[in-house]
Amino acid sequence: MNISRDTVRRDFIKLVEEGAAIRTHGGIALPHFKEAIKAYKERLNTASKQKFMVGRAASKYIVNGDLCFIDVSTTNKFLCEQINKNITVYTHSLDNAVVLSTQKEIEVHLLGGKLNHENRFFYDLALASRLNDIYFDKAFFGAAAILEDGIYFANPEDAYMKQLVAKRAKQVFLLTDSHKFNLVSSYKGLSFQDIHTLITNEEPPDKYMGILKAHSIKIEIAHEEGDELS
Repeated sequence: MNISRDTVRRDFIKLVEEGAAIRTHGGIALPHFKEAIKAYKERLNTASKQKFMVGRAASKYIVNGDLCFIDVSTTNKFLCEQINKNITVYTHSLDNAVVLSTQKEIEVHLLGGKLNHENRFFYDLALASRLNDIYFDKAFFGAAAILEDGIYFANPEDAYMKQLVAKRAKQVFLLTDSHKFNLVSSYKGLSFQDIHTLITNEEPPDKYMGILKAHSIKIEIAHEEGDELS
């Protein structure tokens, strides 16, 4: 912008003093940026131990050569951190892509588009339609809420991605910590008939156990390392 570093520094200080910006490493950002990062960190830390156990249990289903879709969710981020196989992964999650980018043995395809800042996924209808030409060995989904008629999510675009992929996968895994049962969210992305395996940290409530068994869904309860997986 043809101005000196000193001028930039003075302008930054003035903006921060007036509350129009916050300091970041190497620069400044809009005030809501800090709140958005804080909200994401809070979601990541909520039930992090349980999410780690669920992610670890899910990683044991992955074998060399798999073609996988890994959904956006903090639980699936923990899954990505524990994959140690030579596989190919498609994802629309910013955080999954960052984690997987450090693992050279994994071929990563990030489905681009417009970034949803709150839930940290990309979406573009034309790019999403590419999924109709792919058949996945395994698909791993998270959940915003689980109700008696299916699995719900916060964004219609994200729910649509789930619907596309569930029809294009040999095996569908639902990864969720137990408190998602009986929560409420807005957009249905999956039906119970779409799911083959549920991995969670506690046995679901009784009314859901009947639904899961009626759809022949395998239920795996993830435990501490060294404990048996049921």
